[in-house]
Amino acid sequence: MSSHIISSTTDGSWRRIAVLGGGVSGLSAAYTLARARQAGAPIEEFLIEAKDGLGGVIRTEVVDGFVIEAGPDSFLTEKPEAAALSRELGLGDSLLGSNDGERRTYILHRGELIPLPDGLMLLVPTRIWPMITSPLLPMGAKLSMASEWFMSPPVNPPADESVADFVRRHFGVELLENIADPLLAGVYGGDSASLSARSVLSRFWQMEQKYGSLTRGVLKARRLRRKEARKNSQGPPAPPAPLFTTLKGGLGQLTEALAKNLDSARVFSGRRIESIEIAQANSKDVYVIRCDKGVSFQADGIIFAVPAFECSRLLSGLDAALADSLATIEYSSAMTVALAYDAETAVKLPPGFGFLIPQKEGRRMLACTFVNAKFSHRAPAGHALLRCFLGGSRDPGVLELSDEALIKLVREELQSILKLSATPLFHRVHRWPRAMAQYQVGHEETVTRIQTRLLNHPTLALAGNAYSGIGISDCVRTGRDAADRVMQQVLR
Repeated sequence: MSSHIISSTTDGSWRRIAVLGGGVSGLSAAYTLARARQAGAPIEEFLIEAKDGLGGVIRTEVVDGFVIEAGPDSFLTEKPEAAALSRELGLGDSLLGSNDGERRTYILHRGELIPLPDGLMLLVPTRIWPMITSPLLPMGAKLSMASEWFMSPPVNPPADESVADFVRRHFGVELLENIADPLLAGVYGGDSASLSARSVLSRFWQMEQKYGSLTRGVLKARRLRRKEARKNSQGPPAPPAPLFTTLKGGLGQLTEALAKNLDSARVFSGRRIESIEIAQANSKDVYVIRCDKGVSFQADGIIFAVPAFECSRLLSGLDAALADSLATIEYSSAMTVALAYDAETAVKLPPGFGFLIPQKEGRRMLACTFVNAKFSHRAPAGHALLRCFLGGSRDPGVLELSDEALIKLVREELQSILKLSATPLFHRVHRWPRAMAQYQVGHEETVTRIQTRLLNHPTLALAGNAYSGIGISDCVRTGRDAADRVMQQVLR
């Protein structure tokens, strides 16, 4: 097939902006550009996605009343971007908070499920008695943790260090192995010995610089929040916000609503990009985006909402140093296995949101969520929906197993841990190779190098979970910010 150019810029009065990637980051960017165009901005946005469908790792399936998420199932309520976008899209009535009144998370410890101690803020204990009485830590570790209260701010803090080293310094090896490591493995799918404390635990990193003790820092921050809430209160105190938020019909509602707000004629799915070059058009530089099947696009600016390794490939011909920095961001693979159960099985599950599994327990599962308990409207009344997580940097090879072998493995581990022998009503397996960006030690320096190189390319921008946060709100924020920056540059 002979190559041809898709471009509607004929007189130079309009500027074309390409969004590469149809996940939530790219959709948020394209939506922001579309709204600006509709409001009168002289731009023409278009989106290119390599796969046939949009949504990226967000994918919702409804089966017999069960709402199954293939990828993420919620976003942190304290980060407002995803909820704000949902309201903007008319989905405000569908926002659904987690059932925090029933929240309890277990740790598998010596083959038994032990509840996480009350008052634990991620990995920082804020209540003494629950920690003293918890069997998750030996008495020597509990006594050592008490001394954390007296830690002073570091005199010569390191530029960065691993999460493992950071946690070990403050609370000891037992809390690291039994609590912090499985918590972070469940979120990042990574190894605490490699993850960056400065990037992954940024709030605690800053607390250490100010207070020394994380326990004192957390309690001080809590008192300040309560004082501020009382100061601004016009009535009785509001109930605490739920920890997690989702949408009643699943997170697929968000990406579907974003897609519906785009002009379908400006969305090109099933197009793999082969290269990006700079050419001359109308006496100015433009980007030529060459795709498979001989199709090319012209753009005045580009938003890269694809993984960092894909950005590296596409930018290698434009800026080798930028491409090299992007290539250093590592990724881990993830897998979810969803299993639906009847009411008879549901009543046998322990109360709470699910459990986490430390590496030393020797299991292949990382975690299991009791989805029907975490959120309402996720299963028919009285039924149970479990989501098991596998893979990560700990066990990438598990993605190579067949579905049959995976279900056998998961059911055997659920039988061992929960005494759950019932046959599921149905199951779903979803593999996500190289899906989770790993913020390894030195990540902030890597991002700074990337941002510095991007100053040489003001009409290019990056968005997604590889740079400043892995959650859905972070993706929405980076997508919308990238759209605003590129739009401002191309219209200058």
